[in-house]
Amino acid sequence: LEAVAASTSLPDELDRNAPRVCGVCGDRATGFHFNAMTCEGCKGFFRRSMKRKAMFTCPFNGDCKITKDNRRHCQACRLRRCVDIGMMKEFILTDEEVQRKREMILKRKEEEALKESLKPKLSEEQQKVIDILIEAHRKTYDPTYADFTKFRPPVRNKPGSRAAARSSSILTQDLSSEDSSDLFGSDAFSTFPGTPTLSLSPESVEPPMFSNLVLSEENDESSSMNIDFSHLSMLPHLADLVSYSIQKVIGFAKMIPGFRDLAAEDQIALLKSSAIEVIMLRSNQSFTLEDMTWTCGSSDFKYRISDVTQ
Repeated sequence: LEAVAASTSLPDELDRNAPRVCGVCGDRATGFHFNAMTCEGCKGFFRRSMKRKAMFTCPFNGDCKITKDNRRHCQACRLRRCVDIGMMKEFILTDEEVQRKREMILKRKEEEALKESLKPKLSEEQQKVIDILIEAHRKTYDPTYADFTKFRPPVRNKPGSRAAARSSSILTQDLSSEDSSDLFGSDAFSTFPGTPTLSLSPESVEPPMFSNLVLSEENDESSSMNIDFSHLSMLPHLADLVSYSIQKVIGFAKMIPGFRDLAAEDQIALLKSSAIEVIMLRSNQSFTLEDMTWTCGSSDFKYRISDVTQ
């Protein structure tokens, strides 16, 4: 068995693309048999000859050229050719070894079949749901990012002043202490078309222009912190981007089987708890690991982490 195991490693040393030809008769070879590349016919002939300890005599001159067509004509020259190309009787298994090998192969097949049967398989209904979700994603995610041109344009200033650095620091502290659940309160969701009743069809969700949104500074407690908002140049563009993304997620959710059968309060609760997570998952489609950026169409809409912090 060790000899057989050693012989199986020989093909790895050869060119896998080289044509496999029997070294005895030139027929198509099926692999290494008894230490040589041969066809099934010559393999069986060598095994039978060695087991019977046959002694053949050439009826001709003793130098017959063995081919696929005449290999049965001269057994002596065929056997000599087998030995010449390296076939060895030591590689022939006994009947007991052959039986053990067959049992091992059968056991391995049974184990593989058992593993295959234990693998979880999708039901027809589950596969249908997956197909619906994929189609819903396709309808609510534009890989060309053409709508991004409708946002307020991104302005990438390089914050170099102390005021900008201080503003960024204060914002980071403020956002880190904010309860994420408050970012998507029912009031916030009610500003989007179709909520809280979520009655619009997914096709009717269009990206609105957000240029009319104005931050009021009257009675704003944050104004006492003297934040220089002029340095937050990416804020209007990113606000439009996030608002647009949330609307697309709402459109996606409407196409999830059973979602619209829920009470409006439950629909809103599910969206509040998962909208940002779904947006992040969908954004992976545009993320490039090499330069750690999200590329959404043209270079104007190529985002880095620094764009968000800015």
